[in-house]
Amino acid sequence: MGSSSRASASRMRTEEIRRFIISNVREHPRDIARLTAEHFDITRQSVNQHLQRMVEDETLAAEGHTRGHTYRLAPAVQWTKSYLLDDSLFEDTVWREDIQPLLDALPENAAHIWIYGFTGIFNNAIDHSEGRRIQVVVHKDAAFTEMAVIDDGKGIFSKIQPQLNLPDERHAVLELAKGKLTTDPANHTGEDIYFISRLFDDFNIFSHGVSYSNDLEDMEAWLLEKVCSAKGTAVWMRLDNHTSRTLTGMLDRFTSRKEFGFNKTVIPVRLVENGSNPVSRARAKRVLARAEQFKKVVLDFKEVANIGPTFADEIFRVFAKQYPDIEIIHVNANPSVSRMIERAVLHKGRPARLVDAPPPEERPEDPDA
Repeated sequence: MGSSSRASASRMRTEEIRRFIISNVREHPRDIARLTAEHFDITRQSVNQHLQRMVEDETLAAEGHTRGHTYRLAPAVQWTKSYLLDDSLFEDTVWREDIQPLLDALPENAAHIWIYGFTGIFNNAIDHSEGRRIQVVVHKDAAFTEMAVIDDGKGIFSKIQPQLNLPDERHAVLELAKGKLTTDPANHTGEDIYFISRLFDDFNIFSHGVSYSNDLEDMEAWLLEKVCSAKGTAVWMRLDNHTSRTLTGMLDRFTSRKEFGFNKTVIPVRLVENGSNPVSRARAKRVLARAEQFKKVVLDFKEVANIGPTFADEIFRVFAKQYPDIEIIHVNANPSVSRMIERAVLHKGRPARLVDAPPPEERPEDPDA
């Protein structure tokens, strides 16, 4: 092997070790040297040399002495700015002048996700918040970029609740999870939050003590929890700087290749439970509200222990007969839930289409999508 080849191999090895340290130091701040040495079968002394160079170039920050060192990722960017919400404020200008320069080192696919996510959320705050100011916070280190967009307006769930005549703000989370929801249909499609939430490793909306969040380790785990929140809406997004995710790849999962329309939704049924199993037709109608806007409706029954016969009948017989062109699929149903669904479908007079699989984002694309 020539000297140039050896140098190239050495650089690749160094980059591989650095990438491992960056990916694991958050969970192993005290024993990252041991973990790295074991993973690459190299000496602790060699790892310590890498760690020292990463501290010197400010990729890492170290605290303590000798064997008591604790390492963490050093912030490459820590930035915040407040904007007056008036007619001169535009999301593309804020992106171009303030945000994009902070992210100029990101890979192209990650940059595309951020421009779509940031401008979509910032535009929502401009058009819908009814507030006076918008604050943006950006934090970036070697592993992740995080952003928060915070307004002092009415609050997203407070706006949705009266528009859809919902009993409380928590039901607004279910409607957001479906997609195609907007308080201004003349100017917005209602697609942005649905798609943006699925693009990021972590995505959270906090408003008036109610939160809406995603978890890509469990793609359809939409969470409801009480949190402390001031007036207005706070949206927090986090993305791995070296994600393999792409904007076009995600959009393809929920749009038709023939029609390029947003025609598929995944509805987490447990969001309608409100502390009890869904048993009534009223709950079923809440699950199916606006479902006629889609061609494929995936009902995710994860963490739903039981459903009532009238709940199943309303979805799998009544709604199915009323909208025969809409495909209804269910996933993650336990045996008890599956039996109720089979019963309703058989009463409709056709075999049940049973799906017992991970949520759609974790499965290969449906061949008939």
